[in-house]
Amino acid sequence: MAGITVEFLFRPGLRQDFFSNVQLVGSWDGQGRKSDSWSSTAMAGETDANGCPRFRASVRFDDSGVGSLFRWGIQLDGPGYRDRWGVVAEVNARDSADRTRSFTLRPGGQTEAYDLTYCRSLGTNKYLTQGAAKPGLRVAVWAPNAKSVTFVLADPAHGYVADDGSGAVQTIAMAREADVGGVPSGIWSVDPGTAPALDDFEQLVGTPYMFRIERDDRSVKYRTDLYSRLQVGRGDFDPNGAAYHGAPDRLDGTKACSVVKDPDIVIDGQGRQVPAETFWKDEFGARALPARVEDLVIYELHVGALGFGKPEVGTLEDAIAFIDHLAELGVNAVELLPIAEFQGENNWGYSTSHFCAIEDSAGGVDRLKQFVRACHRRGIAVILDVCYNHYDGDAERAEWEYDSTDPTRNVYYWYEGRPGDYPHPDGGYIDNVSSGWAPRFHEEMVRQLFISSAAAFVAECHIDGFRLDQTTSIHAYPALHADGRHADNAATFGIKFLRQWTRTMRLLKPNIFLMAEDYSGWSAVTESSLDGDGLGFDAAWYGEFHHHLVEYQDSPAFAQLVKTAGYGDDRPLSMDFFAGALRESADRKVVYNESHDDCGNREHSARTIYLAVNAAPLVGETRRWGEARVRFAAAMALLSAGTPMFFMGEEVGAEKPYRFNDFMQNREDILGLTAGVGEALFGYYKDLIALSEGSPAIRSRNIEVLASDNPGRVIAFRRWSGDQEMLVVASLHEEAYLDGYTVRSDRLGGDGTGWTEIFNSDAAEYGGWNVGNAGATLRAAGGALTAIIPASGCIVLKRG
Repeated sequence: MAGITVEFLFRPGLRQDFFSNVQLVGSWDGQGRKSDSWSSTAMAGETDANGCPRFRASVRFDDSGVGSLFRWGIQLDGPGYRDRWGVVAEVNARDSADRTRSFTLRPGGQTEAYDLTYCRSLGTNKYLTQGAAKPGLRVAVWAPNAKSVTFVLADPAHGYVADDGSGAVQTIAMAREADVGGVPSGIWSVDPGTAPALDDFEQLVGTPYMFRIERDDRSVKYRTDLYSRLQVGRGDFDPNGAAYHGAPDRLDGTKACSVVKDPDIVIDGQGRQVPAETFWKDEFGARALPARVEDLVIYELHVGALGFGKPEVGTLEDAIAFIDHLAELGVNAVELLPIAEFQGENNWGYSTSHFCAIEDSAGGVDRLKQFVRACHRRGIAVILDVCYNHYDGDAERAEWEYDSTDPTRNVYYWYEGRPGDYPHPDGGYIDNVSSGWAPRFHEEMVRQLFISSAAAFVAECHIDGFRLDQTTSIHAYPALHADGRHADNAATFGIKFLRQWTRTMRLLKPNIFLMAEDYSGWSAVTESSLDGDGLGFDAAWYGEFHHHLVEYQDSPAFAQLVKTAGYGDDRPLSMDFFAGALRESADRKVVYNESHDDCGNREHSARTIYLAVNAAPLVGETRRWGEARVRFAAAMALLSAGTPMFFMGEEVGAEKPYRFNDFMQNREDILGLTAGVGEALFGYYKDLIALSEGSPAIRSRNIEVLASDNPGRVIAFRRWSGDQEMLVVASLHEEAYLDGYTVRSDRLGGDGTGWTEIFNSDAAEYGGWNVGNAGATLRAAGGALTAIIPASGCIVLKRG
């Protein structure tokens, strides 16, 4: 019969076989006519020229449908699930969350495609053209406003191309790709076979390169590859566009050349090139990785603050050596502050310029893979902190004006209206309480920059989870730069982006750990994005827990227990405020006594032990009292109903401030403290973590506060799971309750119910005064239980 053939492609964009039983579904019947009852067609699996699986199906449509709008989508099976909807992107309309694709049927046939990620589509990738004996290099870049784009190979002796083109050794013209469904793709590419210099991928690995972009106003700029997996340079020197003749290592990687990298080869710890399949073959050890977000005990680690005893910043090699410390401590997850490419080297990493590249001063992507494998062998999950709410503040040669000087066409940045609408042209950009303007989240290719980078970290680096920095900046805070008016569109499309990002991660790895730094209190943050309108995170950071437990700028709205106890008097403490935080911890929260933001970076903030003695010198009995209050704080986080986390050094009583601008000057030798003055505190953390991880009651979300006594400075709460029940009784009183403190509740059981002390923060081995119940079994009577409580300490009792 007469008809029109439409080819449908689903391209995951990854080398791994994540999906099977892929079905094309669409709004047509078996005869190719428009229908409200959707039909289903199996898609055949094949391998793309870039080596990635892809799926194809052909449908014959009736001629009568020309000009009609059809809708379609993908259903598939994946790791641990069946029949899941495979389209994660929502339509680009503010008032719709629909996740179907659409096209208008045209005469002569057409191809419709859906790309889950662009991991192996954009950038420089291995590509095997038909008939070729070996793979060559395919180059692709998104520059929708460009008049022309040229691929520029650079001199590897210097790794930099100046604004006048010096440093370039060869140029290859790129062509604009064909429109997709009548819509310009904006992608420029060049394939092997069209230029001899691109015909041998293996020979090109390690070659520095840039793009010469002729922008829409005919000005010419050199731009890096935002999909590069490696940037030249591990220093902080910026030639500012001038000719450069120095060593590549001196350069700031955000401004230098991108580098061709083979993600299927790993350079191991001995410098050998190993196929990725071989490298990951013996990935796991005897200790299983945690399976649920409730099971996690997270150690927040800044790689740059390692490297004890040397003048340079820490590296991933130092982090690998530090794993013994983490394993001995007993944590089962480590969260790395951002290590994607950032400016300079003495940096926290929250101004990312290249989201697929690992900062070379930290060791690059191969060292990250070595670190992940070494952690997995010790049963430690690896979580990456990533920042999508802004770009590097100095993004010249990266995202800034990539292919246009017109603010409305500044493709990576959100802009409202026209420059003439504002007294100053930058008025249309979007502020969001971050250190840069907001990304253009209504643009799929901008969303894909973040999505594809995370997907590559999961697929190629075996990352177990992510912590997204300041998600409130994406969905709640956007405001017009000109006058501060709330930018509704930017916030709405920020929400769409977050849902698309979490859906993609769940398709690739359903049990991935996804945590948001989000202080909005919006319940949707931790609701599912797969089948609902939630943002799809497992848990949100709970800053108020820290504020009630430790400090917050002398605000009367927060309990500030440790800071207030540090005054050393007997004033009442707001234990009732903290009781509320304990209850709230059960609602999918990451809780902490300290994070990287809260131990010196914020005004008035400091390390826990420093606040615990009101800044008195930490020697003798003063340090002893400081450690007692630190033990109290650690217990409240680790025994709460939230997912506990603490910042590096807390486990040994680190006391110096940790700030983004001088962390190197205040770096403390954590390993030296472990063997010295922090030994007892380390032992305490180790035993408390073992108790926390090993107890179903503690790792549940069940919590009930039984007492919050402000004058007495006491809090008591119950934890349970199944038939296991725990009672935590803690005090910040200056004196021990030697005659016992009585907790009253009908939850304590009938007369004679036994509660055995199984843990005491005041044990002598932890540096305490050894005040407690000596492991005795205490008996409830008349709905009450009386126990000895140490000064500035806690006990844990187990029922039965």
